[in-house]
Amino acid sequence: MARTQGHSVDEYLETIYFLAFPIGEYQPSAGSTAIAARVAEMLGVSRASAGEMLKRLEADGLVERGEQKEAILTDVGIERAKRVVRKHRIIERFLTDFMGYTAAESHVHADELGDTFTDEMIERINERLGHPDRCPHGWPVEPELEQAENAGLITLADLETGQPAEIVRLAEHDGDLLHWFYAEGLAPGAQVHVRAARPAAESLDITVDGTDRSIAERAALGIYVRAA
Repeated sequence: MARTQGHSVDEYLETIYFLAFPIGEYQPSAGSTAIAARVAEMLGVSRASAGEMLKRLEADGLVERGEQKEAILTDVGIERAKRVVRKHRIIERFLTDFMGYTAAESHVHADELGDTFTDEMIERINERLGHPDRCPHGWPVEPELEQAENAGLITLADLETGQPAEIVRLAEHDGDLLHWFYAEGLAPGAQVHVRAARPAAESLDITVDGTDRSIAERAALGIYVRAA
């Protein structure tokens, strides 16, 4: 698999997929466009490198450019991105269920191993795992199920004060933040509610499984919950 500064085409597609499908249907808007600057930030590469790869993806028919030069996955790009996402989630389950890695560790290593496993290997692993429904971070293994579930989810940052909810998914794009989520007990299945919002400090006071915490609004945007 060809790479640019250590990141493969599939990793770029996965990143664009995340930017376009955080929760909701594939409708790129001003808040979810995949432009070179955002892709570069997510992957930790220069804007020039991200721009170079986006040009390549466009030439290969995997993305097209919108009116604001945003990268929009084509139909072919969407299907390939879905396969990449599904593979990543199955590898994560393999690493946690068979290899003993923590949920946070599994994400980093799944990125490293993505190009190692063929599609046939992934199907064998999936069968041995018993066809798991979700990755360790709560995302449905099958992207189609993910899309069907999206309508019932909101971010923790959007949860009304005092409204009880259950954490369903955790954003994976920031490995350090993912580790912090688990260290703070912010894991799928945890019960949470917002005690108070502090706009001036850009933070929220929350309670997770009976324990009071404080969380930055930016981090709360990476936690997807289902309100009770």
